[in-house]
Amino acid sequence: MAWTTGRAFSEGTAVGKMAVALAPSGWWRRWRRRLSAREVSRMLLLLLLLGSGQGPRQVGAGQTFEYLKREHSLSKPYQGVGTSSSSLWNLMGNAMVMTQYIRLTPDMQSKQGALWNRVPCFLRDWELQVHFRIHGQGKKNLHGDGLAIWYTKDRMQPGPVFGNMDKFVGLGVFVDTYPNEEKQQEAQKRRYSPGVQRVFPYISAMVNNGSLSYDHERDGRPTELGGCTAIVRNLHYDTFLVIRYVKRHLTIMMDIDGKHEWRDCIEVPGVRLPRGYYFGTSSITGDLSDNHDVISLKLFELTVERTPEEEKLHRDVFLPSVDNMKLPEMTAPLPPLSGLALFLIVFFSLVFSVFAIVIGIILYNKWQDQSRKRFY
Repeated sequence: MAWTTGRAFSEGTAVGKMAVALAPSGWWRRWRRRLSAREVSRMLLLLLLLGSGQGPRQVGAGQTFEYLKREHSLSKPYQGVGTSSSSLWNLMGNAMVMTQYIRLTPDMQSKQGALWNRVPCFLRDWELQVHFRIHGQGKKNLHGDGLAIWYTKDRMQPGPVFGNMDKFVGLGVFVDTYPNEEKQQEAQKRRYSPGVQRVFPYISAMVNNGSLSYDHERDGRPTELGGCTAIVRNLHYDTFLVIRYVKRHLTIMMDIDGKHEWRDCIEVPGVRLPRGYYFGTSSITGDLSDNHDVISLKLFELTVERTPEEEKLHRDVFLPSVDNMKLPEMTAPLPPLSGLALFLIVFFSLVFSVFAIVIGIILYNKWQDQSRKRFY
């Protein structure tokens, strides 16, 4: 399935159309005489904004338009990222801002870093385009571990899952560059024979409600929604990944061949993601390492038509889930008691205890009186 998106590939066409629209003609000269200089400048500014991608763009043949959301996007120059309190993005761990990219981890052992958006996303339908690069000195199967793109409830939580916390709540998309399962089988002198042979680097996706752990030893196989091979290391051209979420339909595509064309990777219907979660990306290295760089993150709001039936079906949810996939139920922890509530509980417990003791004494005295009467 080939999505025709309003990426930078089509910006030249848009600018060309704008140039034609601005070409002098008779009607334009007659109309310009009736307009003031301020009105003309406003119109020219509007046309320039539309031509540079600030306005809506139609996506595909249907009635779908996309709008770039700058509060959830990141591109060069990375002014203030990780240092300014007004920045929309936070750095964590070993992540560093460079001139041409943000390096999540350097090609060194035992490093981890992350980049997180500070603004929660409340869009219903969206598309995230990730421009990234993975490269290093390691030869075949001597590099790791990869990077992840997140849409999760919690942010800035370091952990073992590509630099993020385990048992996360939300969506994780992993670009895994090291085959742990295969290497463990070889170390045990056993023949590696999985149900479906996987070639690394490998892209996979996982939806979690906070109850599942990512299985490192099996490269996330037990909990993955789907995946595909993606040869992304040490390439001399740009590599892109797109995560598209429309009408509870999750689609992941990649452009890693230098052809400026999206190629299908994962497609899963019935994915239910709450609104108000955070976008981020993270990476980790262990005994093996790589440079994991992010060049840009661009989030587009997608406006799609919905029927009344779809509006009823696509109501907001509060926990991530996937239709026809049973996730273990989460037991929500009880909220801590306030000081007043704790005082009332102790007070009424004491009152009840005193009341019970008094009733007990009264009953005991009555029993003693009845016992004495029997002897007279």
